[in-house]
Amino acid sequence: MGRQVELPVLPQRIISLVPSQTELLFDLGLADRIVGVTKFCIHPKEQVIQKTIVGGTKNFKFDVIDQLQPDLIIGNKEENYKEGIEQLQQKYPVWMSDIFTLEDSLEMMEQLGEITGTQTIAKKLTQTIASGFKQLQLAQPTIATAYFIWRGPYMAVGGNNFIDAILQRCGFSNVFSSLERYPEITTQQLQQANPQLILLSSEPYPFKEKHIAEFQAICPQATIKVVDGEMFSWYGSRLAKGPAYLQQVIDNIVIR
Repeated sequence: MGRQVELPVLPQRIISLVPSQTELLFDLGLADRIVGVTKFCIHPKEQVIQKTIVGGTKNFKFDVIDQLQPDLIIGNKEENYKEGIEQLQQKYPVWMSDIFTLEDSLEMMEQLGEITGTQTIAKKLTQTIASGFKQLQLAQPTIATAYFIWRGPYMAVGGNNFIDAILQRCGFSNVFSSLERYPEITTQQLQQANPQLILLSSEPYPFKEKHIAEFQAICPQATIKVVDGEMFSWYGSRLAKGPAYLQQVIDNIVIR
C-alpha cells in the first residue's frame, strides 16, 4: 500500500484482522499480546474466544479498536477493505500482507516473526511447511479442475490467487485460471470448461455432500469432492497441516 510501518519497540497489544494470521500469531507464542480478533477468527478455538471481537474482516468496530489501544494491527490486502484499513492507519501502525503464492506466505510468517520478536519459532515453522510441500506427490498427469467457493451465484477460483497456487502444487490444473480471481460461473461455462474434477470448498460457502448431485447433473463425467477450504486457502501456520491433507485428497481421487 506504499506505506512504511515503524515500531519503536516490540508490539505488546496486537489486533489481527485476518483469521489465518490470527492462528499464526497464537502459534508464534503471542497469546498474551493479542488483544483483538475478528468474528471469523476461529482457531485456536479455546484461545480466540477469550479475545475481544473487533468486527468482521470487512466491517471493523472502530470504537472497540480505540478502546483496545493497539500498538500493532495486522491485516491483509485481499481479506480486509481499503477504506477501513486507511482509517486505522491514521491512528495506529497497520502491517499488511498480500499473499498470492506459498512463497509469499512463508515470507509473511518470517516477517511477522521479525516484527514480534519470534524469529526462531517462525523460521522453524516455515522450514516445516516448505519441507512438507517439497515431499508432496502431485497428481500425474495433471487433472483439469474447477474449485468452487460459492453457490447462488456459483463462484469459482480464477487465477492469480493463493488457492490457485495451491491447486497447482497438487497437480490440479485450474480450468478457470485465465479468468479474474473469483469469477461468477454459469452452468454453460462449467459445461464448456469440462473439468475432470470439481472441488467444492467448505468455506466461505459451506458446501456439503448434498451439493454433489447438483454439480453432477451439470458435469456427469466429472469426479466431485467436498474439501476442507481451510487447507486450500489459509496461508498461516495451518499450512503445516496442509501437505498431509492435500496428499490424501490427491491419492483418493479416481478420475472417470
